Amino acid sequence: MRLVTSEQMRRLDARTIALGTPSIDLMERAGRGVAEALHRGHGPACKRGVLVVAGGGNNGGDGFVIARVLATKGYRVQVALLTRPERLKGDAKTNLERWRRRRGRVIELGDEEGAAHFRSALDACGVVVDCVFGTGLARPVEGAAADLVEAINARPAKRGRRATVAAVDLPSGLDGDRGEPLGIAIRADVTFTLGATKLGLVLPCARPWVGALERIEIGLAKEAFDDEAPLAEASTPDVVRALLPARDETGHKGSHGHVLLVAGARGTSGAAVLAGRAALRGGAGLATVACPDEVARIVAASQPELMTSVIERFSASEWTDRLAGKKALTVGPGLGTSREAARTVRWLVARAALPMVVDADGLNVLADHLDTVRRARAPVVLTPHPGEMARLCGATTAEVQRDRRRCALDLAQRTGAVVVLKGSGTLVAAPDGRLGVNQSGGPILGTAGTGDVLAGFVGSLLAQGLDAFDAARLGVHLHGRAGDRLAERLGSAGLLARELADELPLARAELHRCG
Repeated sequence: MRLVTSEQMRRLDARTIALGTPSIDLMERAGRGVAEALHRGHGPACKRGVLVVAGGGNNGGDGFVIARVLATKGYRVQVALLTRPERLKGDAKTNLERWRRRRGRVIELGDEEGAAHFRSALDACGVVVDCVFGTGLARPVEGAAADLVEAINARPAKRGRRATVAAVDLPSGLDGDRGEPLGIAIRADVTFTLGATKLGLVLPCARPWVGALERIEIGLAKEAFDDEAPLAEASTPDVVRALLPARDETGHKGSHGHVLLVAGARGTSGAAVLAGRAALRGGAGLATVACPDEVARIVAASQPELMTSVIERFSASEWTDRLAGKKALTVGPGLGTSREAARTVRWLVARAALPMVVDADGLNVLADHLDTVRRARAPVVLTPHPGEMARLCGATTAEVQRDRRRCALDLAQRTGAVVVLKGSGTLVAAPDGRLGVNQSGGPILGTAGTGDVLAGFVGSLLAQGLDAFDAARLGVHLHGRAGDRLAERLGSAGLLARELADELPLARAELHRCG
Protein backbone atom coordinates (compact mmCIF):
# COMPACT_ATOMS: atom_id res chain seq x y z
CA MET A 1 0.00 0.00 0.00
CA ARG A 2 1.73 3.18 -1.18
CA LEU A 3 1.20 6.15 1.13
CA VAL A 4 1.38 9.86 0.39
CA THR A 5 1.50 13.04 2.40
CA SER A 6 -1.00 15.80 1.73
CA GLU A 7 1.65 17.78 -0.14
CA GLN A 8 2.58 14.77 -2.27
CA MET A 9 -1.10 14.26 -3.12
CA ARG A 10 -1.37 17.84 -4.32
CA ARG A 11 1.65 17.29 -6.56
CA LEU A 12 0.22 14.02 -7.91
CA ASP A 13 -3.01 15.80 -8.80
CA ALA A 14 -1.17 18.72 -10.41
CA ARG A 15 1.18 16.49 -12.38
CA THR A 16 -1.71 14.33 -13.66
CA ILE A 17 -3.54 17.46 -14.80
CA ALA A 18 -0.37 18.81 -16.46
CA LEU A 19 -0.04 15.52 -18.34
CA GLY A 20 -3.46 16.03 -19.94
CA THR A 21 -6.21 14.86 -17.59
CA PRO A 22 -8.72 17.68 -16.94
CA SER A 23 -9.24 18.39 -13.26
CA ILE A 24 -13.00 18.05 -13.63
CA ASP A 25 -12.49 14.50 -14.91
CA LEU A 26 -10.57 13.66 -11.74
CA MET A 27 -13.43 15.07 -9.66
CA GLU A 28 -15.99 13.10 -11.65
CA ARG A 29 -14.05 9.86 -11.20
CA ALA A 30 -13.63 10.50 -7.49
CA GLY A 31 -17.30 11.25 -6.87
CA ARG A 32 -18.54 8.46 -9.09
CA GLY A 33 -16.16 5.97 -7.45
CA VAL A 34 -17.37 6.86 -3.96
CA ALA A 35 -21.02 6.74 -5.05
CA GLU A 36 -20.56 3.29 -6.57
CA ALA A 37 -18.77 2.07 -3.42
CA LEU A 38 -21.64 3.35 -1.26
CA HIS A 39 -24.22 1.75 -3.52
CA ARG A 40 -22.30 -1.54 -3.49
CA GLY A 41 -21.40 -1.71 0.19
CA HIS A 42 -24.04 0.40 1.97
CA GLY A 43 -27.12 0.16 -0.25
CA PRO A 44 -29.61 -0.66 2.53
CA ALA A 45 -28.47 2.35 4.55
CA CYS A 46 -28.63 4.57 1.45
CA LYS A 47 -32.27 3.53 0.97
CA ARG A 48 -33.09 5.36 4.21
CA GLY A 49 -31.80 8.58 2.65
CA VAL A 50 -28.40 10.19 2.00
CA LEU A 51 -27.18 13.52 3.35
CA VAL A 52 -24.04 14.88 1.67
CA VAL A 53 -22.32 17.57 3.75
CA ALA A 54 -20.14 19.72 1.48
CA GLY A 55 -17.51 22.35 2.13
CA GLY A 56 -16.42 25.15 -0.14
CA GLY A 57 -13.43 23.48 -1.85
CA ASN A 58 -12.84 20.56 -4.18
CA ASN A 59 -13.91 18.10 -1.49
CA GLY A 60 -17.31 19.76 -1.61
CA GLY A 61 -17.27 19.45 -5.39
CA ASP A 62 -16.72 15.70 -4.98
CA GLY A 63 -19.81 15.73 -2.79
CA PHE A 64 -22.03 17.19 -5.54
CA VAL A 65 -20.86 14.43 -7.91
CA ILE A 66 -21.63 11.79 -5.28
CA ALA A 67 -25.09 13.28 -4.74
CA ARG A 68 -25.86 13.36 -8.46
CA VAL A 69 -24.73 9.76 -9.07
CA LEU A 70 -26.60 8.38 -6.05
CA ALA A 71 -29.75 10.25 -7.08
CA THR A 72 -29.63 8.60 -10.51
CA LYS A 73 -29.71 5.25 -8.70
CA GLY A 74 -33.00 6.17 -7.08
CA TYR A 75 -31.81 7.20 -3.63
CA ARG A 76 -33.26 10.24 -1.86
CA VAL A 77 -30.31 12.63 -1.59
CA GLN A 78 -29.87 16.09 -0.05
CA VAL A 79 -26.77 18.28 0.06
CA ALA A 80 -25.96 20.56 3.00
CA LEU A 81 -23.50 23.30 2.01
CA LEU A 82 -21.28 24.90 4.66
CA THR A 83 -20.53 28.01 2.58
CA ARG A 84 -22.58 30.37 0.40
CA PRO A 85 -23.19 28.84 -3.08
CA GLU A 86 -21.86 31.95 -4.83
CA ARG A 87 -18.47 31.44 -3.17
CA LEU A 88 -17.85 28.13 -4.95
CA LYS A 89 -15.35 28.28 -7.78
CA GLY A 90 -14.01 26.15 -10.61
CA ASP A 91 -14.95 22.48 -10.73
CA ALA A 92 -16.90 22.66 -7.45
CA LYS A 93 -19.10 25.41 -8.89
CA THR A 94 -19.60 23.43 -12.11
CA ASN A 95 -20.80 20.39 -10.18
CA LEU A 96 -23.11 22.49 -8.00
CA GLU A 97 -24.74 23.74 -11.22
CA ARG A 98 -25.04 20.17 -12.54
CA TRP A 99 -26.72 19.16 -9.28
CA ARG A 100 -29.14 22.07 -9.49
CA ARG A 101 -30.01 21.31 -13.12
CA ARG A 102 -31.43 18.00 -12.00
CA ARG A 103 -33.35 19.88 -9.29
CA GLY A 104 -31.16 18.62 -6.52
CA ARG A 105 -31.80 20.19 -3.10
CA VAL A 106 -29.14 22.33 -1.38
CA ILE A 107 -29.49 23.18 2.31
CA GLU A 108 -27.56 26.37 3.07
CA LEU A 109 -26.16 26.25 6.59
CA GLY A 110 -25.61 29.98 7.01
CA ASP A 111 -28.91 30.78 8.76
CA GLU A 112 -31.27 29.32 11.35
CA GLU A 113 -33.69 28.00 8.74
CA GLY A 114 -30.88 26.09 7.01
CA ALA A 115 -29.63 24.76 10.35
CA ALA A 116 -33.12 23.45 11.17
CA HIS A 117 -33.38 21.73 7.78
CA PHE A 118 -29.95 20.20 8.35
CA ARG A 119 -30.91 18.79 11.77
CA SER A 120 -34.07 17.31 10.29
CA ALA A 121 -32.17 15.74 7.39
CA LEU A 122 -29.50 14.39 9.76
CA ASP A 123 -32.15 12.79 11.97
CA ALA A 124 -33.87 11.11 9.01
CA CYS A 125 -31.02 9.82 6.81
CA GLY A 126 -29.28 6.47 6.71
CA VAL A 127 -25.92 7.70 5.35
CA VAL A 128 -24.01 10.94 5.98
CA VAL A 129 -21.30 11.67 3.41
CA ASP A 130 -18.56 13.90 4.80
CA CYS A 131 -17.15 16.17 2.07
CA VAL A 132 -16.36 19.21 4.23
CA PHE A 133 -12.54 19.34 4.24
CA GLY A 134 -9.95 17.50 2.18
CA THR A 135 -6.16 17.35 2.44
CA GLY A 136 -5.77 21.13 2.36
CA LEU A 137 -6.82 21.70 5.98
CA ALA A 138 -3.89 22.99 8.04
CA ARG A 139 -5.55 24.73 10.99
CA PRO A 140 -7.83 23.65 13.83
CA VAL A 141 -11.51 23.24 13.03
CA GLU A 142 -13.43 26.07 14.69
CA GLY A 143 -16.72 27.94 14.61
CA ALA A 144 -19.55 26.73 12.40
CA ALA A 145 -17.42 23.90 10.98
CA ALA A 146 -16.71 22.59 14.49
CA ASP A 147 -20.41 22.76 15.34
CA LEU A 148 -21.17 20.79 12.18
CA VAL A 149 -18.62 18.08 13.04
CA GLU A 150 -20.01 17.81 16.57
CA ALA A 151 -23.56 17.46 15.24
CA ILE A 152 -22.58 14.64 12.87
CA ASN A 153 -20.60 12.82 15.57
CA ALA A 154 -23.56 13.13 17.97
CA ARG A 155 -26.16 12.05 15.40
CA PRO A 156 -29.06 10.27 17.10
CA ALA A 157 -30.06 6.67 16.59
CA LYS A 158 -33.35 6.11 14.80
CA ARG A 159 -35.12 2.85 15.57
CA GLY A 160 -31.93 1.56 17.10
CA ARG A 161 -29.76 2.45 14.07
CA ARG A 162 -27.39 5.38 13.70
CA ALA A 163 -26.67 6.77 10.26
CA THR A 164 -23.49 5.47 8.64
CA VAL A 165 -20.85 8.20 8.23
CA ALA A 166 -18.73 7.94 5.09
CA ALA A 167 -15.74 10.30 4.88
CA VAL A 168 -14.41 11.29 1.46
CA ASP A 169 -10.60 11.36 1.19
CA LEU A 170 -10.15 12.20 4.90
CA PRO A 171 -12.49 12.46 7.86
CA SER A 172 -12.93 16.23 8.05
CA GLY A 173 -10.64 17.70 10.69
CA LEU A 174 -8.11 14.85 10.62
CA ASP A 175 -4.51 15.73 9.83
CA GLY A 176 -3.69 13.74 6.70
CA ASP A 177 -0.04 13.32 7.64
CA ARG A 178 -0.15 12.76 11.42
CA GLY A 179 -3.48 10.96 11.76
CA GLU A 180 -4.58 13.19 14.63
CA PRO A 181 -7.54 15.57 14.80
CA LEU A 182 -6.99 19.28 14.32
CA GLY A 183 -9.06 20.13 17.35
CA ILE A 184 -12.05 18.02 16.36
CA ALA A 185 -12.68 15.57 13.53
CA ILE A 186 -15.45 13.47 12.02
CA ARG A 187 -15.64 9.93 13.42
CA ALA A 188 -16.31 7.98 10.25
CA ASP A 189 -17.54 4.43 9.87
CA VAL A 190 -15.80 4.19 6.51
CA THR A 191 -13.28 6.42 4.74
CA PHE A 192 -12.91 6.47 0.96
CA THR A 193 -9.44 7.82 0.22
CA LEU A 194 -9.03 9.17 -3.30
CA GLY A 195 -6.26 8.19 -5.71
CA ALA A 196 -3.63 7.29 -3.11
CA THR A 197 -3.86 6.44 0.56
CA LYS A 198 -2.94 9.32 2.85
CA LEU A 199 -0.20 8.54 5.36
CA GLY A 200 -2.18 9.64 8.41
CA LEU A 201 -5.07 7.29 7.65
CA VAL A 202 -3.06 4.14 8.37
CA LEU A 203 -1.51 5.28 11.65
CA PRO A 204 -2.93 3.52 14.70
CA CYS A 205 -3.81 6.86 16.31
CA ALA A 206 -6.23 7.54 13.42
CA ARG A 207 -8.32 4.39 13.88
CA PRO A 208 -11.09 6.00 15.98
CA TRP A 209 -11.77 8.49 13.17
CA VAL A 210 -11.12 6.48 9.99
CA GLY A 211 -13.19 3.33 10.42
CA ALA A 212 -12.91 0.93 7.48
CA LEU A 213 -10.56 2.23 4.80
CA GLU A 214 -11.09 1.87 1.05
CA ARG A 215 -9.11 3.46 -1.77
CA ILE A 216 -10.95 4.85 -4.80
CA GLU A 217 -9.06 4.77 -8.09
CA ILE A 218 -9.29 8.11 -9.92
CA GLY A 219 -6.73 7.64 -12.71
CA LEU A 220 -3.66 9.44 -11.42
CA ALA A 221 -0.87 9.28 -13.99
CA LYS A 222 1.82 6.62 -13.48
CA GLU A 223 4.41 9.22 -14.40
CA ALA A 224 3.20 11.34 -11.50
CA PHE A 225 3.95 8.51 -9.08
CA ASP A 226 7.34 7.94 -10.71
CA ASP A 227 8.19 11.58 -10.08
CA GLU A 228 7.39 11.17 -6.37
CA ALA A 229 9.34 7.94 -5.77
CA PRO A 230 10.15 6.64 -3.28
CA LEU A 231 6.80 6.81 -1.50
CA ALA A 232 6.07 5.56 1.97
CA GLU A 233 4.62 2.06 2.22
CA ALA A 234 2.40 0.50 4.86
CA SER A 235 4.07 -2.54 6.44
CA THR A 236 1.12 -4.84 6.04
CA PRO A 237 1.39 -8.63 6.49
CA ASP A 238 1.45 -9.12 2.71
CA VAL A 239 4.42 -6.76 2.43
CA VAL A 240 6.54 -8.07 5.30
CA ARG A 241 5.79 -11.77 4.72
CA ALA A 242 8.16 -11.72 1.76
CA LEU A 243 10.96 -10.62 4.10
CA LEU A 244 10.88 -13.70 6.34
CA PRO A 245 14.34 -15.32 6.27
CA ALA A 246 14.35 -18.88 4.97
CA ARG A 247 15.24 -21.69 7.35
CA ASP A 248 17.51 -24.36 5.91
CA GLU A 249 16.13 -27.79 6.80
CA THR A 250 19.69 -29.03 7.21
CA GLY A 251 20.79 -25.94 9.15
CA HIS A 252 22.24 -25.84 12.66
CA LYS A 253 22.96 -23.25 15.31
CA GLY A 254 26.07 -22.09 13.50
CA SER A 255 24.21 -21.46 10.25
CA HIS A 256 21.43 -19.31 11.75
CA GLY A 257 23.62 -16.44 12.86
CA HIS A 258 25.46 -15.45 16.05
CA VAL A 259 24.43 -12.14 17.69
CA LEU A 260 26.70 -10.25 20.07
CA LEU A 261 24.71 -8.08 22.47
CA VAL A 262 26.63 -5.33 24.24
CA ALA A 263 24.20 -4.66 27.04
CA GLY A 264 23.61 -4.45 30.76
CA ALA A 265 25.14 -2.68 33.74
CA ARG A 266 24.62 -2.65 37.49
CA GLY A 267 20.88 -2.24 38.09
CA THR A 268 19.93 -2.79 34.45
CA SER A 269 20.89 -6.41 33.88
CA GLY A 270 17.28 -7.18 32.90
CA ALA A 271 17.69 -5.23 29.67
CA ALA A 272 20.53 -7.53 28.65
CA VAL A 273 18.50 -10.63 29.49
CA LEU A 274 15.47 -9.42 27.55
CA ALA A 275 17.47 -8.42 24.46
CA GLY A 276 19.31 -11.74 24.48
CA ARG A 277 16.11 -13.72 24.97
CA ALA A 278 14.54 -11.89 22.02
CA ALA A 279 17.59 -12.59 19.85
CA LEU A 280 17.15 -16.33 20.42
CA ARG A 281 13.35 -16.25 20.16
CA GLY A 282 13.82 -14.27 16.96
CA GLY A 283 15.62 -17.16 15.28
CA ALA A 284 19.33 -16.58 15.85
CA GLY A 285 21.31 -19.77 16.38
CA LEU A 286 23.60 -18.26 19.03
CA ALA A 287 23.61 -15.18 21.21
CA THR A 288 26.37 -13.84 23.44
CA VAL A 289 25.96 -10.99 25.93
CA ALA A 290 29.08 -8.88 26.49
CA CYS A 291 28.75 -7.25 29.91
CA PRO A 292 30.50 -6.67 33.28
CA ASP A 293 31.14 -9.72 35.45
CA GLU A 294 28.35 -9.00 37.96
CA VAL A 295 25.85 -8.73 35.08
CA ALA A 296 27.20 -11.86 33.39
CA ARG A 297 26.38 -13.93 36.46
CA ILE A 298 22.79 -12.65 36.44
CA VAL A 299 22.41 -13.25 32.70
CA ALA A 300 23.70 -16.82 32.97
CA ALA A 301 21.34 -17.57 35.87
CA SER A 302 18.33 -15.91 34.21
CA GLN A 303 18.72 -17.31 30.70
CA PRO A 304 21.04 -20.33 30.47
CA GLU A 305 20.75 -20.46 26.68
CA LEU A 306 22.70 -17.20 26.49
CA MET A 307 26.49 -17.15 26.44
CA THR A 308 28.36 -14.34 28.18
CA SER A 309 31.61 -12.51 27.59
CA VAL A 310 32.92 -10.52 30.55
CA ILE A 311 34.06 -6.94 29.89
CA GLU A 312 36.81 -5.93 32.31
CA ARG A 313 38.09 -2.75 30.71
CA PHE A 314 38.13 -1.32 27.22
CA SER A 315 40.72 -2.89 24.92
CA ALA A 316 40.62 -2.73 21.13
CA SER A 317 42.31 -6.11 20.80
CA GLU A 318 39.88 -7.68 23.28
CA TRP A 319 36.93 -6.34 21.29
CA THR A 320 38.43 -7.51 18.00
CA ASP A 321 38.63 -11.04 19.41
CA ARG A 322 35.09 -10.77 20.81
CA LEU A 323 33.68 -9.82 17.41
CA ALA A 324 35.21 -12.81 15.66
CA GLY A 325 32.60 -15.23 14.32
CA LYS A 326 29.66 -12.94 15.02
CA LYS A 327 27.15 -11.96 12.33
CA ALA A 328 25.51 -8.91 13.93
CA LEU A 329 25.55 -6.62 16.97
CA THR A 330 22.95 -5.14 19.29
CA VAL A 331 24.47 -2.29 21.28
CA GLY A 332 23.01 -0.27 24.13
CA PRO A 333 20.18 -1.89 26.13
CA GLY A 334 20.83 -1.13 29.79
CA LEU A 335 24.48 -0.30 29.02
CA GLY A 336 24.67 3.00 30.85
CA THR A 337 26.52 6.11 29.75
CA SER A 338 29.76 5.81 31.72
CA ARG A 339 33.02 6.87 30.11
CA GLU A 340 33.90 3.24 29.39
CA ALA A 341 30.46 2.53 27.92
CA ALA A 342 30.63 5.62 25.72
CA ARG A 343 34.09 4.72 24.48
CA THR A 344 32.94 1.18 23.69
CA VAL A 345 29.87 2.30 21.74
CA ARG A 346 31.78 4.81 19.65
CA TRP A 347 34.54 2.28 18.88
CA LEU A 348 32.07 -0.42 17.87
CA VAL A 349 30.07 1.88 15.61
CA ALA A 350 33.22 3.17 13.91
CA ARG A 351 35.26 -0.05 13.74
CA ALA A 352 33.07 -3.16 13.86
CA ALA A 353 32.46 -4.39 10.32
CA LEU A 354 29.16 -5.98 11.35
CA PRO A 355 25.56 -4.82 10.83
CA MET A 356 24.27 -3.51 14.14
CA VAL A 357 21.35 -2.16 16.09
CA VAL A 358 22.02 0.78 18.40
CA ASP A 359 19.39 1.31 21.07
CA ALA A 360 18.75 3.04 24.41
CA ASP A 361 22.00 4.14 26.10
CA GLY A 362 23.86 3.52 22.85
CA LEU A 363 21.76 6.27 21.29
CA ASN A 364 22.34 8.64 24.21
CA VAL A 365 26.09 8.14 23.85
CA LEU A 366 25.94 8.92 20.12
CA ALA A 367 23.74 12.02 20.40
CA ASP A 368 26.79 14.31 20.18
CA HIS A 369 28.74 12.00 17.84
CA LEU A 370 26.43 11.33 14.90
CA ASP A 371 29.36 11.73 12.53
CA THR A 372 30.58 8.39 13.92
CA VAL A 373 27.45 6.71 12.54
CA ARG A 374 28.06 8.22 9.12
CA ARG A 375 31.57 6.63 9.13
CA ALA A 376 30.33 3.16 10.15
CA ARG A 377 31.82 0.26 8.17
CA ALA A 378 28.55 -1.72 8.09
CA PRO A 379 24.81 -0.95 8.11
CA VAL A 380 23.45 0.61 11.30
CA VAL A 381 19.87 0.58 12.64
CA LEU A 382 19.03 3.29 15.18
CA THR A 383 15.91 2.60 17.30
CA PRO A 384 14.96 5.77 19.24
CA HIS A 385 11.74 6.47 21.07
CA PRO A 386 10.53 10.09 20.67
CA GLY A 387 12.55 11.37 23.65
CA GLU A 388 15.77 9.82 22.35
CA MET A 389 14.92 11.09 18.88
CA ALA A 390 14.64 14.60 20.28
CA ARG A 391 18.18 14.36 21.69
CA LEU A 392 19.53 12.99 18.42
CA CYS A 393 17.87 15.77 16.41
CA GLY A 394 18.43 18.66 18.82
CA ALA A 395 14.67 19.19 19.09
CA THR A 396 11.95 18.79 21.69
CA THR A 397 9.84 15.66 22.00
CA ALA A 398 6.78 17.70 21.02
CA GLU A 399 8.55 18.89 17.84
CA VAL A 400 9.43 15.30 16.94
CA GLN A 401 5.85 14.16 17.44
CA ARG A 402 4.50 16.99 15.29
CA ASP A 403 6.44 15.77 12.25
CA ARG A 404 7.59 12.22 12.88
CA ARG A 405 7.99 11.44 9.20
CA ARG A 406 10.33 14.34 8.49
CA CYS A 407 12.39 13.76 11.65
CA ALA A 408 12.92 10.07 10.84
CA LEU A 409 13.85 10.70 7.19
CA ASP A 410 16.14 13.60 8.07
CA LEU A 411 18.07 11.56 10.64
CA ALA A 412 18.37 8.62 8.24
CA GLN A 413 19.73 10.86 5.50
CA ARG A 414 22.08 12.69 7.88
CA THR A 415 23.59 9.54 9.38
CA GLY A 416 23.28 6.98 6.59
CA ALA A 417 21.53 4.68 9.07
CA VAL A 418 18.11 3.06 9.04
CA VAL A 419 16.02 4.86 11.67
CA VAL A 420 13.22 3.18 13.61
CA LEU A 421 11.16 5.93 15.27
CA LYS A 422 9.11 4.05 17.82
CA GLY A 423 5.60 4.96 18.90
CA SER A 424 2.09 4.70 17.53
CA GLY A 425 2.61 3.78 13.89
CA THR A 426 6.36 3.13 14.23
CA LEU A 427 8.25 4.52 11.24
CA VAL A 428 11.21 2.83 9.55
CA ALA A 429 13.20 5.31 7.47
CA ALA A 430 16.04 4.48 5.06
CA PRO A 431 18.78 6.90 3.94
CA ASP A 432 17.52 6.71 0.34
CA GLY A 433 14.10 8.09 1.34
CA ARG A 434 12.14 4.84 1.66
CA LEU A 435 9.70 4.84 4.56
CA GLY A 436 7.82 1.94 6.13
CA VAL A 437 4.79 2.66 8.32
CA ASN A 438 4.03 -0.12 10.78
CA GLN A 439 0.46 -1.37 11.15
CA SER A 440 0.75 -3.67 14.17
CA GLY A 441 1.02 -3.10 17.91
CA GLY A 442 -0.91 -1.09 20.43
CA PRO A 443 -0.90 0.34 23.94
CA ILE A 444 -0.01 -3.00 25.53
CA LEU A 445 3.57 -2.42 24.33
CA GLY A 446 3.90 0.68 26.51
CA THR A 447 5.77 -1.03 29.33
CA ALA A 448 9.35 -1.50 30.49
CA GLY A 449 11.57 -3.77 28.44
CA THR A 450 9.64 -3.97 25.17
CA GLY A 451 12.23 -1.75 23.48
CA ASP A 452 15.01 -4.10 24.62
CA VAL A 453 13.07 -6.97 23.06
CA LEU A 454 12.82 -5.10 19.76
CA ALA A 455 16.55 -4.29 19.73
CA GLY A 456 17.51 -7.91 20.32
CA PHE A 457 15.02 -9.14 17.76
CA VAL A 458 16.18 -6.82 14.98
CA GLY A 459 19.78 -7.79 15.76
CA SER A 460 18.74 -11.43 15.37
CA LEU A 461 17.25 -10.73 11.93
CA LEU A 462 20.42 -8.96 10.86
CA ALA A 463 22.39 -12.03 11.94
CA GLN A 464 20.09 -14.19 9.81
CA GLY A 465 21.08 -12.22 6.73
CA LEU A 466 18.39 -9.55 6.24
CA ASP A 467 19.51 -6.11 5.17
CA ALA A 468 19.02 -3.28 7.64
CA PHE A 469 15.80 -1.80 6.21
CA ASP A 470 14.11 -5.19 5.83
CA ALA A 471 15.25 -6.42 9.25
CA ALA A 472 13.82 -3.29 10.84
CA ARG A 473 10.48 -3.49 8.98
CA LEU A 474 9.98 -7.19 9.69
CA GLY A 475 11.19 -6.86 13.27
CA VAL A 476 8.87 -3.95 14.06
CA HIS A 477 5.88 -5.68 12.47
CA LEU A 478 6.35 -9.00 14.28
CA HIS A 479 7.15 -7.24 17.55
CA GLY A 480 3.85 -5.37 17.23
CA ARG A 481 1.96 -8.46 16.14
CA ALA A 482 3.29 -10.40 19.13
CA GLY A 483 1.88 -7.60 21.29
CA ASP A 484 -1.47 -7.78 19.49
CA ARG A 485 -1.66 -11.53 20.10
CA LEU A 486 -0.98 -11.04 23.80
CA ALA A 487 -3.53 -8.21 23.99
CA GLU A 488 -6.17 -10.65 22.77
CA ARG A 489 -5.53 -12.66 25.94
CA LEU A 490 -4.42 -10.01 28.45
CA GLY A 491 -6.26 -6.85 27.42
CA SER A 492 -4.52 -3.53 26.85
CA ALA A 493 -2.20 -3.57 29.88
CA GLY A 494 -0.19 -5.89 32.11
CA LEU A 495 2.28 -7.29 29.55
CA LEU A 496 5.68 -8.52 30.78
CA ALA A 497 8.42 -7.95 28.22
CA ARG A 498 9.69 -11.52 28.52
CA GLU A 499 6.21 -12.67 27.44
CA LEU A 500 6.59 -10.52 24.33
CA ALA A 501 9.90 -12.18 23.50
CA ASP A 502 8.33 -15.61 23.95
CA GLU A 503 5.46 -14.69 21.62
CA LEU A 504 7.77 -13.78 18.72
CA PRO A 505 8.07 -17.33 17.28
CA LEU A 506 4.28 -17.66 17.29
CA ALA A 507 3.83 -14.33 15.51
CA ARG A 508 6.43 -15.40 12.97
CA ALA A 509 4.75 -18.77 12.42
CA GLU A 510 1.37 -17.05 12.01
CA LEU A 511 2.77 -14.72 9.35
CA HIS A 512 4.37 -17.62 7.49
CA ARG A 513 1.27 -19.80 7.76
CA CYS A 514 -1.04 -17.13 6.36
CA GLY A 515 1.02 -16.66 3.21
